[in-house]
Amino acid sequence: MIRGAVQVAMVVAIAVLVLLLGLPLLALLVRVPSGSLLSRLSDPVIQEALRLSLFTSLVSTLIVVLLGTPVAYLLATRTFPGKPILETVIDLPMVLPPTVAGLALLLAFGRAGLAGRALSALGITIPFTTAAVVVAQVFMSVPFFLTSARAGFAGVPRSLTDAAATLRASESYAFFRVVLPLSMPALVAGASMSCARALGEFGATITFAGNLPGITQTMPLAVYVAFQTDLEASIVLSVILMLLSFLLLVGLRATPAGLAGRRPTAPRLVSTISR
Repeated sequence: MIRGAVQVAMVVAIAVLVLLLGLPLLALLVRVPSGSLLSRLSDPVIQEALRLSLFTSLVSTLIVVLLGTPVAYLLATRTFPGKPILETVIDLPMVLPPTVAGLALLLAFGRAGLAGRALSALGITIPFTTAAVVVAQVFMSVPFFLTSARAGFAGVPRSLTDAAATLRASESYAFFRVVLPLSMPALVAGASMSCARALGEFGATITFAGNLPGITQTMPLAVYVAFQTDLEASIVLSVILMLLSFLLLVGLRATPAGLAGRRPTAPRLVSTISR
């Protein structure tokens, strides 16, 4: 009897959760007017917002991967004083309200900010520019990459790196020939999640970069503006953004599995090092 009650409770919980997650998405899809999705793509405002979102998301993801990979490797393989504090600071944007993050960026890089004065003296202005969009996206999305990359680096068997060391391979050589190939699925997953987070960033962007069409107005900001004046346009924009996010997540689940299936084996790695 207790077992039956538990099964019923599980079914109810699953049904409620599926409805909670799926019903709003279905509501978006069914409200898209017939044929308006493709026709709306020719709207210059939508094209500008889509182009800007794709460009800034890709640039911010590239920056996150380039800067985050060595940091993730350091955190996964080294122990040093202050490491827990550094990890907490890195993970903080995941729980920080985006508007707070945007205000913090403005106070740091604005004209009167901590770094803003020095940047202004060099003739560099970041707030309310496309660069500010990228900075906000990097700030908010980097923890998603680092979390996955750290797990990937930490999961590489120590025996393989020790074997590389016995074959007189330098740490950098072993990193590129052993650690990086084995960690690639986790890095791809982290980059995909980071890109998805950057694509959907709103609060930090509107606070730090503003909402300037063609300059800082990304897709989420365009949805916000359109919702106040044109409900149909906001629905179409939301559906486009939802489809882009869906494709990213599908790629996230497919690509790492494919990479994992092509992981180098230990003998192959060792033979590569010993050449």
